[in-house]
Amino acid sequence: MDLADIARRFGTPAYVVDEDAVRARCREYLAALPSMTVAYAGKAFLTQAMATWVAEEGLSLDVCSGGELTLARSVGFPASRIIFHGNAKTPAELREAVGVGRIVIDNIAEIHRLAALVPLGLRQDVYLRVTPGVEAGGHAAIRTGSERQKFGIPPAELPDAVARVLSQPELRLAGLHCHIGSQITSVAPFETAARIMVDQLAMVQERFATTLPELDLGGGHGVAYLDDEHGLDLGHFGASVPKVVAERCRELRVPEPRLVVEPGRAIVAAAGVTLYRVISVKRQGGRTFVAVDGGMSDNPRPALYGARYSVSVPGRSGEPVTIVGRHCEAGDVLAEDVPAGDARPGDLVVVRVTGAYHHAMGSSYNLTCRPPVVAVRGGAARLIVRREEPADLMRRDVGR
Repeated sequence: MDLADIARRFGTPAYVVDEDAVRARCREYLAALPSMTVAYAGKAFLTQAMATWVAEEGLSLDVCSGGELTLARSVGFPASRIIFHGNAKTPAELREAVGVGRIVIDNIAEIHRLAALVPLGLRQDVYLRVTPGVEAGGHAAIRTGSERQKFGIPPAELPDAVARVLSQPELRLAGLHCHIGSQITSVAPFETAARIMVDQLAMVQERFATTLPELDLGGGHGVAYLDDEHGLDLGHFGASVPKVVAERCRELRVPEPRLVVEPGRAIVAAAGVTLYRVISVKRQGGRTFVAVDGGMSDNPRPALYGARYSVSVPGRSGEPVTIVGRHCEAGDVLAEDVPAGDARPGDLVVVRVTGAYHHAMGSSYNLTCRPPVVAVRGGAARLIVRREEPADLMRRDVGR
């Protein structure tokens, strides 16, 4: 489709998501991992449309807040296919989550709190999240598998947690869970984590005479943001990780669990682009700054993680420039060394691979209105999230 036409119709900044690409990626995961449960990690990008696409393609859904759960339920997402996460679930969130397919318990105190909320006669399936001591990911802020992070239960405390769950008739321990990080492009860390987690399954079997039927290895599957990068090889992952689990299970005489994975970024990132307009071009200090009508409020990742993107100004070339945002922060830089020295105000700017953690992490910093989300499919574009307006910002401000 003509991105310039989309920009004229819907304005800028705007997120654009290719529905066909999202659906195709869902099918690729199911085809590559036929023996696994694939749960889309909604934190990457979640709208009513996205939840509907995921449901229709047969994936499960991983949510990590009451808001994400409410959205999933608003489109009738099957409760049995919802996994509820969170390292600090509020009592209200736990109450709302009772009845979903799996609740991931992140700390020992949560066990009794959840059990007290399960209605009489019902039983809630749960996972225990374990910190396997494996660190992986593209940045320190997104490495989640070590005991130095806030997530999960250390292996030394896992026996106590298992005993507590098994003592609660309102809970059923369906399996163990881990998540080692995000933007991981090598299969090796997943193999290491899988072996460690099978060891924990064996511990549970030996000490508690309980066989756990499921093992959730989390997500964090990396993608290529730049032309010279590569993402996680899905085929390699699908061939290797189940084999590693099977071999370790045979060694320890543990029945093979059903594996669960939770890709988010890998499903939606490459399906999205963000469109901006150039507002000004300024040359000073030996650099050329091309300022656009968005920035860190719609893409905070460069400021948070030093994330890099492939950015183009269609029809422009020449000396390298720095693409900067409109916010009152020196760190509001979207990209360096973009070949667009002849850029002019009004030009379209296209940032690729922005389907994940852009809309989801967007803010109204500087009281800047958040962009719309436009879905394209089969040569047609439609609005699935409208642009935020000043009236939306004022609606929450209840006055003096």
